This record gives sequence, structure tokens and C-alpha cells, in this order.
Amino acid sequence: MIKYEELQAKIKKLEGPIFVFGASGFIGANIIKDVFTVRDDCYAITHDANSAWRLKLLNLPSKNIVHCDITSSASVKNIFAAYKPKTIFNLAAYGAYSKQSNVQLIYETNVNGTVNILDCCEGVNAYIHAGSSSEYGTNSAAPLEHGQLEPNSHYSASKVSASYIIQYYARYKNIPALNLRLYSVYGAWEEPDRLMPVMIEKARAGSYPNLVEKEISRDFVYITDTVEAFVDAALNVSPTIRGNSYNICTGQKTTLEQLVDLVRSEFNIAAEPVWGGMQNRKWDLKDWYGNPANTNKDLGWKATTPLREGLQETYKWHEGVDYSGVILAAFKNPRLNAKISAIIACYKDNQAIPVMYERLVKMFNETKLRYEIIFVNDCSPDDSEEVIAQIAAKDNNVIGITHSRNFGSQSAFLSGMEVSTGDAVVLMDGDLQDPPEIIPSFYTKWLEGWDVVYGKRVKREMSFFMNLIYKGFYRIFRKLSYIKIPVDAGDFSMIDKKVVRELINLPETEIFLRGLRAWVGFKQIGVDYVRPERMFGKSTNNWRKNIGWAKKAIFSFSFVPLEMLSYLGFVLTGVSFLAMIAQIFARIMYPNVPHGITTVIVLILFFGGIQLLAVSILGEYLSKIFEESKARPKFIRRSVIYKGKLMNTSAEIENFKKDNQVVK
Repeated sequence: MIKYEELQAKIKKLEGPIFVFGASGFIGANIIKDVFTVRDDCYAITHDANSAWRLKLLNLPSKNIVHCDITSSASVKNIFAAYKPKTIFNLAAYGAYSKQSNVQLIYETNVNGTVNILDCCEGVNAYIHAGSSSEYGTNSAAPLEHGQLEPNSHYSASKVSASYIIQYYARYKNIPALNLRLYSVYGAWEEPDRLMPVMIEKARAGSYPNLVEKEISRDFVYITDTVEAFVDAALNVSPTIRGNSYNICTGQKTTLEQLVDLVRSEFNIAAEPVWGGMQNRKWDLKDWYGNPANTNKDLGWKATTPLREGLQETYKWHEGVDYSGVILAAFKNPRLNAKISAIIACYKDNQAIPVMYERLVKMFNETKLRYEIIFVNDCSPDDSEEVIAQIAAKDNNVIGITHSRNFGSQSAFLSGMEVSTGDAVVLMDGDLQDPPEIIPSFYTKWLEGWDVVYGKRVKREMSFFMNLIYKGFYRIFRKLSYIKIPVDAGDFSMIDKKVVRELINLPETEIFLRGLRAWVGFKQIGVDYVRPERMFGKSTNNWRKNIGWAKKAIFSFSFVPLEMLSYLGFVLTGVSFLAMIAQIFARIMYPNVPHGITTVIVLILFFGGIQLLAVSILGEYLSKIFEESKARPKFIRRSVIYKGKLMNTSAEIENFKKDNQVVK
């Protein structure tokens, strides 16, 4: 029997503020949803982009969603210091699904992450940890909590380690902590590719999913009962039981054959199930169910929702949320579950960098996006490197790169793009003239399917004359270019990962990114914004640099100067021929007309100037050919700061690049 009112009454008794780590996952999302219905001092702590779709669809206020990387002790300490939580529900885990196969990340999340959180739990009222029945491994037939643990995978071994860590912190550091070993939890918001959601969806269509052997068993626990188990554990943890592990299960063994028979009868399915259509998975066990005796006795918890009723409730939920159109669409949409990499090219921006970081983090949190921020210090003469290092030390989502010399902003962007791990990158100048607050508008367009979303400068906060110059150049450049390049568009843009790959793979060393961005194609659209003045210091641009930018753009993406020389050659040849005829005619008709030296001088200067102009234009193109023929690297990294670790040797930097580069 589902008793929502009783559950809500219990939730009100919890001491707050409440942290729910792993709140974007299945069980975490249900806990944060149920807690938030009766109180608002609860915070969804998340770092999992793959499950962020739940939080988006639940529409939690942005202030109640906090991004934290639990593998970073600094990141965990920061949020504890900011919010001072009293009740902790830790459901953050990695490796439970076959698609989560990164062994290093399994232990970093499940073991190191647990340690980092427990280190901050002095003074909390309760720490309740989501363990797993996988901790029992092959000892899976109704084991007691003190029974033999026989882990049979990296995931189960990591969860066993976490249970012993909890026991240590509880008994020797007096942390009021408990470990709940969860069995097969099902219900609303479960991963759509798991057994129960697939079973329900097939039942709605009058059929069954592919099935393994009928003897395979599970111990199914409805989600509301599971949420209640966490609440009961938090309310009943005491010095006599802290550090213990408890089985969250019904104690009933349900084979897949029994489950299918129940689904068949409850939802009137006429079709016959076909067994063995799916190969048994390596973790499938014929006897996998629990014993909740100690849980009933110590925590006062018991699963009260029969499987029949739980299935009916889940079926109703699937029907009520437009499952295919909303839930399944969100789950399958890689852009909705995205991680965004912000790449900031920094030169003489030491004052702006901390402000940029704060505004970016605020924006990402409000947009409910997982983020990565890559600051590329292009050998700035100020203390930008030290400023970036301080930020990277406290936030594992920040990567700091320092170049061996000043290679220019275009190379800085490519340097960041090469090691970015996001589903899309955002290119920004470090002087805050590219406002982070525009990124949500980029993201909205990107979600609609656009591969490149660029900022279109409808206005610049500068003099009328300079505005006129910039606008004039972009329009002239567009007329001259052999590709369609957007006007008033700088480097500020969001670029999808597949486009990033193409840009990185381009071999040329003379880089003009906004031109290359247009050259590679894909679906592109602009977003209007006002480009503000530089917040700190003076602009590093001047007339000489602006002319250099103009030359780089024109000679990289236009053959018009060469064509003009050809046309000019034809015109002058024709004029010369006509002048020669006129001269002959004049000599015949007017033999006594004096001939002055002025005409000769003017002609020599004119044709000499034309020849010098032609040679200089040819020289610009030849210099580009010469530069490309050298095939020098576009940049050289002197050091990299990643997850608080400084890498400054060639081997370290090269390994970092191999591990993180977007081009695999």
C-alpha cells in the first residue's frame, strides 16, 4: 500500500538543509522530488550529464541544483561550507550499468567520492549511503548483512570498499552513517533501457521485450518504498547501529517467468512470451533476493507495495507523462544530456578571469548543464597563470593551459578545443566582451539541431566611427570571400563536437577560425547580442593588429585581389594600346607639338605603383604558402593543470592530450 501522506510527514521531520548527491539519477531524482514537495531546503547535488534529463523535466528551481564533482575534495568542501547540510543522502555512483565501463572512474566515484563526502560530515545529523545488493556478489540467495561478501565485478568490489569505509567513519570518527544495500528498485523515472520500463512499454503495446532465461530472479522494490527507506534510515540512525549495512528488499524471490505472468494478467496481453531471445548477462543470477529482517527491526522499515500494485502505478505514470514523446525523447537526446566546454583565450586578463569563472559557473548552474571550463593562458605577461591555477585547484571542472609563447587567440582556441571533452564547445575571449549570459541562447538553438551557433554583434559599445569601420569591413569581406561568412560575427560561438573535430583536423597553420567555421559548413545560425566594452585594462588590439586581422581574413578566404590584378592588367594593356595609337596619330597629325617629361614621370610612377601593389599582393599569398609549407605546430603547451595536478613535462602533457582530446 502506497502511503504518500505518511512519507511526507516523515520527510518534514528530517533535519535540514538536505543534500541529495547523485540527484540526477533514478533514485536520487525521486528522493529530491518527494522531499521538495514538502520543503525547499533540499539541494540536488549532481555531476552526471548522462542523467541530467530528469532534473530538466522535474523543473527544480536552479537555486536548488548544485553542481559538484565528488572526486574532488575541494569541490565537496566548497558546497559543505556554503550550505552546511545536516542530512546527507548519497546516491552518487558509477558502474552499475554495462555502459559505465571506465574502471578508474568506478573507484574514483564510489570509493574516493565517498571518502571526500564523509570527510566533510562532522556535525551532520545523518549520512545515508546507497549501497548495492551487488556487494554480495555470488552470495546472492537471501544473505544477511553480516554474510559473506563475494564481489564479482569492479562495481561490486568498489561498493564493498565503500561499505567498509562507512563503517570506519561511523565507528572511529563518530559519523552517523548507514549503508543501504538496494535490490531491484523500479518505478517512475527509471532508465528507459532497463527491464521494468521496457517491460511496461511493451505491455502498453501488447507484447514483451526480448527475454533471458525464465529462471533468472530478482527482488523488486517499488521506488516509493525505497525513498521511505532512506528517510527512515536518516530518522533512526543511532550510535548503536551507525556504520551498519541494511538490505532494502522485499525478501521475495520473483523469477522473470513470474514477472511476465503477472504483467500478462494485469495488462491483458494475448501474445505468448518467447524465452531466450536475449542472451543472459554475466551478472544474471538465478537466486538474487534479499533478507530484510534487520532492516525491519532496526529501522522500522518494510516494503509495503506489492509488485502488482507497483506495476500498476508505474504503468499509470508511463501513460500520464507522454512517455515516448517526453521521457524517451529526453533520454535519447544526447544534446539534452550535454556537457559544455567553455574555452577562454586569455592574454592580459588576470583581473577578468575570476569574474569570468564566477559568471560562467552561475550561468551553467542556472541552465542545469554539466560544464568544463578551459582557460588557455597564451603566455600572458601578467599573473594569469597563477590566477587560473588557483581556480583549477578548487574546481575539477577547470583545466588550465599555458602556452610556451604568445601564439594568438586563434591558436589558443584550437589548443582548448583539442583537449575538450564536451558535446559542444563555446569559444570566448577572456576580457568579458563575450558575455557568458548569452550562452543559454546558444544552447537553445543548439538543442533545436543547429551545429554552429555564433554571436552576431548588433551593437558594439564603442565610438560611432569604430562601429562604422567594423561593420564596413565585415560587409566588404563578405563580398570578397568565396564562401558565405556571416557579418558582424566574431569567434564567440557554440560549436558541436562533430564540427570541432573537423576544425581540429584541418592542416593549415594560418588560422582564421570564424572563416574556417563557415568553410566547414553544417547547420549554422546567429544569435544577436550587444558586445560590451572591455571590463578591465586596455584592449590589446590596435590599428596595426586590426589591419593584420583584415589581411588574414581576406587573403585566407578570397581570390578577389588576384582577380583584380588580372582585370587591371587587361585594362591597362588596353589603355596602353589605345595610348600608343593616339601617340602615333598625334605624331603624324601634329609633328611640332612639344612632348614634356611630366607625362613620362607620371606614367612611370603610375605603372611602378601598380607593379609594386601587384607584387605585394602576390607576396601576401606567397607568404601564406611559405608559412604553410613549414608545417610548424599551431601552438606549444608549456604546462597543463588538470584536477589540481600540474603537468609540465612533455610526456605528462602528451598523455593528458591523448586521454582528453576530442579527436579519438
